[in-house]
Amino acid sequence: MKARGAILCLGIFLLPLLISEPLRAQAADATLSGTVTSPSGAAVPNARVSARNLATGQSTDTQTNATGVYTLPNLLPGDYEVSVSADGFATKVSPATLTAGTNLTLNAGLAAPPAELPNAPSSSRTEPSLQDLGFPAAETQSDASKQALLDKRTHMLKMHQRMGLITTLPLIATVVASLGAGGRDTSSASRDLHVALGGLTGDLYAITAYYAIRAPRVPGTETRGPIRFHKAMAWIHGPGMILTPILGAMAFDQKSNGQKVHGIASAHGPVAIVTAGAFGAALLSMSVKF
Repeated sequence: MKARGAILCLGIFLLPLLISEPLRAQAADATLSGTVTSPSGAAVPNARVSARNLATGQSTDTQTNATGVYTLPNLLPGDYEVSVSADGFATKVSPATLTAGTNLTLNAGLAAPPAELPNAPSSSRTEPSLQDLGFPAAETQSDASKQALLDKRTHMLKMHQRMGLITTLPLIATVVASLGAGGRDTSSASRDLHVALGGLTGDLYAITAYYAIRAPRVPGTETRGPIRFHKAMAWIHGPGMILTPILGAMAFDQKSNGQKVHGIASAHGPVAIVTAGAFGAALLSMSVKF
């Protein structure tokens, strides 16, 4: 019995020593550090660094300081997958093996993001880039203000296009209604309908023109092709949209007084036809490439 007691006491005494050795081997006393740089060798501040322990799956994250240096202390020894990422650069993933009580230096040189494939579908990008307008890539990467200006212009021109398509509907209806509003025996209801549709068309046209006029210009861009033709047509249908209702009001008063349309008011019909034709040609120019 005494021998058993002695053995039991010895086992209790040695047990902490036997357990402490594996625990010491798994102590979180390894450190991973390094510097993150750009392709030119400059330091990259605020880069995100993540070290994932492949055995446990646990990740430890940090960021680089103003000089591009990062430090991940108190890591368990083992194999790691280190991921480094920063805005404007491609993510870099590297393996690393940490041993107990050591400081491993792992520097990361980030590369530029991969270039977009020339045959990539246009639907993968919601907005055009400055490079589409002829600006060099090196110039556009550092000029976010020009890209923001282009995004605003694109948004307003999209609204211009949508409002132009909407305006087409009452414009066609106004032209159709004019066929029953200009005859000698037409009723006042036909003329009133024509005037109402013309007023609606004019209001929608004003909104359409507002988005085109207020769209900011991007310095250095060149107007060519369909856009140049589209703008040329605006110099016809723009004044026409102003002159047509004025002449129409004069013709309306003459008809309402029982008179035959005469004088400058008789130009209401031809001016309206030219205006509608120029407006339709402007819409068609943005649908057909030439």
